[in-house]
Amino acid sequence: MESFQGAKYVRLRSHHDKYLCAGEDQNIVNQTRDGADRSATWQVEFIEGQSKIRLKSCYNRYLTATEMPFLLGWTGKKVLQTVPSRLDSSVEWEPVQDGNSHIFLKTKYGTYLRVNGFTKPWKDRVTHDVPRRTITQYWVFWEVEVTEIDMISPSVSLAESGPSPSTSPPSRPSPTSQDDSGNGRGSGRVIYYAVGDDNGNIKEGYEWPYFIFKGNDMYSLTVKLEEQAGLQDIIVCAHHPFTGKLFPVALELPPNNVPMHLVLLQPSSKGLRRAD
Repeated sequence: MESFQGAKYVRLRSHHDKYLCAGEDQNIVNQTRDGADRSATWQVEFIEGQSKIRLKSCYNRYLTATEMPFLLGWTGKKVLQTVPSRLDSSVEWEPVQDGNSHIFLKTKYGTYLRVNGFTKPWKDRVTHDVPRRTITQYWVFWEVEVTEIDMISPSVSLAESGPSPSTSPPSRPSPTSQDDSGNGRGSGRVIYYAVGDDNGNIKEGYEWPYFIFKGNDMYSLTVKLEEQAGLQDIIVCAHHPFTGKLFPVALELPPNNVPMHLVLLQPSSKGLRRAD
């Protein structure tokens, strides 16, 4: 994967616009807004012959996916800094490209490195988990910021092994267009949209139209999509990044102006059953 190509040190920025951070106790892993802090920088170790990496904190301890529950009764497991007696698969992370500018970091358990919400005890903590079909699916998105290039190590190519459902929209660069006021994109997000057939499918090779939308309000976005598509009473859906299934987008839009690919369906569409 190009995101880590030749990288020696990186910072990982989460969907909450915070950086993966090594705690001062040299044990916990959390988030920080200060990307300049040394605790937000991770050394990259490539694993020869594999599409996996290890990440070492400023305390020379490895980012580790443990089997310990973060809270009893919840699915999330702890992510810690450790110095294992041997470098086993618990410290190995498989970067998976999502088709845009983000990556997922997959563990040996089939789970993904995930940030958590803003209330205690989850506040600023990091776990590994399987994303749900809700707004939290975006909490496994990471952006890689390379801070230092290794000019000695040979180039290492990491396989893009993430799921790529046939119904998913094609990847293409975000457009540099204008918003409704005629100004530059500014803080708006790019919305790609397509009208699904009765089964929720999109014709192969379809060129997704797009526009710039500002804000996080789903109702306002739905009204805008109805205007753009010339439809009424639509159900706005998205493809789950891991299963490829459609699910209705009913909550506020994710922060950070992440580009979105949305599928518009009529309430009677059979495609809505794919989200069940």
